[in-house]
Amino acid sequence: MVHSRKSIKIYQSRVHLFVTFLFIFLPFAFFLGLSLFIHLPATTLFADIFNSLYRMTIAYIIAAILGWVFAVLLFKGRRSAIALPLFDVLQSFPTFAALPLTVYFLGANSLTIILFLIVTIIWPIFFSVISSLKLIQKDWEEVVEIEGLTGIKYYTLFLWPISIPGLITGTIIGLGDAWEAMIATEIIVGIKSSLGNFFDSYSKNPTITAFGILGFLLLIFSVNKLIWLPLLEFSHRRMEE
Repeated sequence: MVHSRKSIKIYQSRVHLFVTFLFIFLPFAFFLGLSLFIHLPATTLFADIFNSLYRMTIAYIIAAILGWVFAVLLFKGRRSAIALPLFDVLQSFPTFAALPLTVYFLGANSLTIILFLIVTIIWPIFFSVISSLKLIQKDWEEVVEIEGLTGIKYYTLFLWPISIPGLITGTIIGLGDAWEAMIATEIIVGIKSSLGNFFDSYSKNPTITAFGILGFLLLIFSVNKLIWLPLLEFSHRRMEE
C-alpha cells in the first residue's frame, strides 16, 4: 500500500507543490502589469491569452490522442516498416506552405489555427511514443503472453504505462514548436482576439513587443514547470519501479 501511494505522487512535497503553483501566477501578474502600462483593458488582454490557450488545448488533446493511437498501432511489424518512413516524410513537409489553401477552404477562423497546431504537435508525440515502445524487451512480451493480456487490456495495462515517458517528452517538444506556430499562424490568418493579434497590433512598438515576448516566455515556462516537468519526472520514476 505504501509503495502504491508513492508511485502516484507527482510532486515530492507540499513545499514543492506550493512553489510550483506560484509559477502559474507569474505570467498573469506580469500581463496585468503590462495591461496597465500600455493602457489596454486587462479583460481584453486576458481574453487574447485565453482564446489562444483554448485553441492550443483543443489542438493538443486531439494531437495527443491521434499520436498515441497511431504509435501503438504502428510501432512494430510490417506496418511499421511501411508507415514510419512515410510519416517521417510527412513530418518534414512545410505545413505553412499549405496555409493559404487551408484558409481558402476552411476560412480565417479558429478551426484553421487548431488544424495547424495539431499538425505541429502530433509528430513529436508520435515519434517519441514510438521510441518508448521500441524499448520493450522480449521478456516483457513473454510475461504479457503468460498473463494473457489481449485486446484493450494489452493497450491499457501494458503499452500505456510504457509509452507515458515518450508521450510526455513528445508533448514538451511538440508544444515548444506549437507556441511559435500558434503566434505565427494567428498573425498570418489575421484572427482577432488572440496573442497573435496582440503582437501584430504592437509590432511597431519594440518596447511593448519585448515585454509581450517576456510575458509569453513566462507563460510557457510556468506551464512546463507546473505540469509537464513534474509529469516527466513522475513517469521516469514509475518506469524505474
